[in-house]
Amino acid sequence: MFTFTPLQGAKSDSTAVQSILELDGGVKVLVDVGWDETFDPQKLKELEKQVPTLSLVLLTHATVSHLGAFAHCCKHLPLFTRIPVYATTPVISLGRTLLHELYAATPLAATTIPKSSLNEVSYSYNAQDAATESNILLQPPTHEEISKYFSLINPLKYLQPHQPLGSPFSPPLNGLSITAYNSGSTLGGTIWHIQHGLESIVYAVDWNQGRENVYAGAAWLGGAGGGGTEVIESLRKPTALVCSSKGATKSSLPRAKRDEPLLETIERCVTNGGTVLIPVDSGARVLELAYLLEHAWRRHASSNDGKLHAAELYLAGRSIHSTMRYARSMLEWMDERIVQEFEEVADGAKKTNGPADNANQAKQGGPFDFRYLKLLDRKGQVDKMLAKANGEGSVGRVILASDASLEWGFSRNAFKALVQDPKNLLVLTGLPSPPADGSTTMSSIFHKWWKTAVEENGKHGVDAVGTGIGVDGALIQVPGDGREATLRNVQKEPLEGDDLAVYRFWLAQQRQLQDTLQTGGTETLDTGLDIDDASSESSSESGDSETHQQGKVLNVAATLGRATRKKAALADEDLGPNILLKKKGVYDYDLRGKNGRDAMFPYPVQRKRTDDYGDLIRLEDFLKTDEQQEEAMAGDEDGKQESQDNLGKKRKWADSAGNAGSTSGTDKRPKLERNMSDDFELSVVDGPMNNDLDDVPDDEEDQEESSTGPFRLSITTEQIAVALGITFIDFSGIHDKRSLHMLIPLIQPRKLVLTGGSASETDDLSVELPKLFQSQIDIFMPDVGATVDASADTNAYTVSLAPALVKGLKWQDVGGVKIATLVGRLSVADEAKNPILDMPAALTTGLTATHSVTPFHVGDLRLANLRKDLRDSGYTTEFMGEGTLLVQNSVIVRKAATAGRITVEAAGWETDTVQIVRKKVYDKLAVLAS
Repeated sequence: MFTFTPLQGAKSDSTAVQSILELDGGVKVLVDVGWDETFDPQKLKELEKQVPTLSLVLLTHATVSHLGAFAHCCKHLPLFTRIPVYATTPVISLGRTLLHELYAATPLAATTIPKSSLNEVSYSYNAQDAATESNILLQPPTHEEISKYFSLINPLKYLQPHQPLGSPFSPPLNGLSITAYNSGSTLGGTIWHIQHGLESIVYAVDWNQGRENVYAGAAWLGGAGGGGTEVIESLRKPTALVCSSKGATKSSLPRAKRDEPLLETIERCVTNGGTVLIPVDSGARVLELAYLLEHAWRRHASSNDGKLHAAELYLAGRSIHSTMRYARSMLEWMDERIVQEFEEVADGAKKTNGPADNANQAKQGGPFDFRYLKLLDRKGQVDKMLAKANGEGSVGRVILASDASLEWGFSRNAFKALVQDPKNLLVLTGLPSPPADGSTTMSSIFHKWWKTAVEENGKHGVDAVGTGIGVDGALIQVPGDGREATLRNVQKEPLEGDDLAVYRFWLAQQRQLQDTLQTGGTETLDTGLDIDDASSESSSESGDSETHQQGKVLNVAATLGRATRKKAALADEDLGPNILLKKKGVYDYDLRGKNGRDAMFPYPVQRKRTDDYGDLIRLEDFLKTDEQQEEAMAGDEDGKQESQDNLGKKRKWADSAGNAGSTSGTDKRPKLERNMSDDFELSVVDGPMNNDLDDVPDDEEDQEESSTGPFRLSITTEQIAVALGITFIDFSGIHDKRSLHMLIPLIQPRKLVLTGGSASETDDLSVELPKLFQSQIDIFMPDVGATVDASADTNAYTVSLAPALVKGLKWQDVGGVKIATLVGRLSVADEAKNPILDMPAALTTGLTATHSVTPFHVGDLRLANLRKDLRDSGYTTEFMGEGTLLVQNSVIVRKAATAGRITVEAAGWETDTVQIVRKKVYDKLAVLAS
């Protein structure tokens, strides 16, 4: 059984993707936890209902559309952190930096407390008007919490079959296997292959078959350099293919025809003293653009007539340093040309007296050792850079800034500073889609302006709207012409007055509701949210460390139905057996007719302070002897306080040197001073050595980000005149119409489920695809929330065999599984309720019988293992290419990459070597015949 339910993104303009795959036995797999630019918690309500029944979670891409709600669910949805999550290493690392930047850049991602919940509190508090439009923000996950959530994800490699573990509340997975394949488009992007019983499901959304500068193509035909003409066997003929319909109506360009027009447009703008702003996402596609521009600057710097190197190149993002560190450590996940470039640079660095080409290449640095691209991660740096860009005599500049929507991040700051100069240029690199609720983003507004102008002009070619390239091969630019756009400003403000009182009253109610659950091992609400509350500051130790479940009971109130609307306190019947603990003078509780938790004596769980490594320890118990003596000799209170503050902390080398010089009788030698801001500071250098913006101090906004709540959301709008030029080029790296029409028929799925695209794209693809298949295919196009049955058209029966019959079977080992053949006739009795297997008389007695059944071979032969066996037997072997093994210079063994078929060919005559090779091949396979 296999049913598919899209929770977001199906036949919708929203880019968010969430899907539920339900398999036989009640196994539920959630693929992606996406969100869109609205960050509306109401769009997660369906997911919230599914959480208690989920078995595992799979993530495909490190983008907001695919994992933007991951940290929110971990913090605010009960049980979500107990569900195993699987993703590739790049998705984990880049997803972490993406959400770090998201929550630091926009308060909108924190989301607000539902008004329905506040209205109940307001009614009880007699302050109905206080929270009606208060937009009180939930406490967002902190930097440390986000890191903790991503550390819980299980990393996987490509082509690594894995049998995952289910959640504690999941039914048995019964041999469920998942395998990740490269999807292209993003670093670590994944096509998931899910095998469960008779179901073979391929889940592929937002993949890209084209090979790019950084990213290899999808693994359908064997990946980059595979050169296959058929889909690889493991992804071929699945029982169901879940594919995104995004891009079904657009055309794409080869990499050369895409890159060169962009660089030519940038060169023209910066030569005239303008600034080019390119909004990008901070985790996925930014690597492609950063690599392209950095190497273009290198080429122009080495040529005599190059103009780009005279312009300044910037990349701005709050987590951009971490993103680039991860990129340098994950080159093996990129296209093979990136690896070759890195190896050539490394070899050139070793050969100090080598050729001039190697020396020059080593001097330029590796693929992501930037010499011209300057990384900015603070608002003060961005403001100073923008002030220089608008000053007199300024040179041309190119600014890559997050985020691509222009709704948050440094791209928004740069846009406001550059919007009124017609010399400047805004380059949109993706196809922005408005959220499903009809709201618009700044990038979608500007893309609509550009698209309308191109269509009205009508002379740029048919594909100009989809690619951004006109018939002359250049980017189509549209002037702003002073048109006005509405700019939305989202800020957070501290709570005060009645809003603060209502929030505290709501928080107290949530704590009281949570106390009734008594789910052992769960964590309490964030007591640190109660600002200016002395009792919370001196609360129990468990409240100090367990802060990541602040919104844990938002859905508990809806499911329990125990708290009334007119009072915050719970009645005696609502407390259940907890009344023995919560109420004084109560020593008896009626258990008759009760079951589950209500029939058990309540036990208060004493929680210990723990961290990621186990129980917390008392640091003062592990002081060195000299440190204990120094502590005892400190007579004044100031000295005691300072020593207490430094317990367990690493001393700086400079401090050690200073103490060594001032303390007599010590044998500690002075050490060199070393200043480290993070773990990677000594191993890598980000940006050029002469970045004059590194010394810019943090501004007040950067310093306020660490402050805690509670806050309320404040949204204002302003009209802004747009004078800068606007252009578009498709740099999204998503499959196009040609790729979909070519590959889906080659994949040959039995059932096809279309999701992750607009209604027009889905309908167009559903009409065109059946024309390309030789046989009829079932195509499903579910709406959001609708469930479709895409099970395999196979009848499976469970048959019990008598022990005497089992003894007569010939069992063979194939890949760790015992198999045997059995011939019989399945007869149906009692209207198919009790199938009976009628066997030949000889077999029913346990005797061997011969039947006219063609034998066939089962198993997967690896040429590397065959080569080892032949070499151990004294034969010479040599690989002559992919899938070809030469034995004794006379016998060739070939394995088809797609179908797995093995052929043994001799050089024109049969020899003993041929017979030996065939025997070795047969020994690796199981011959099945009854």
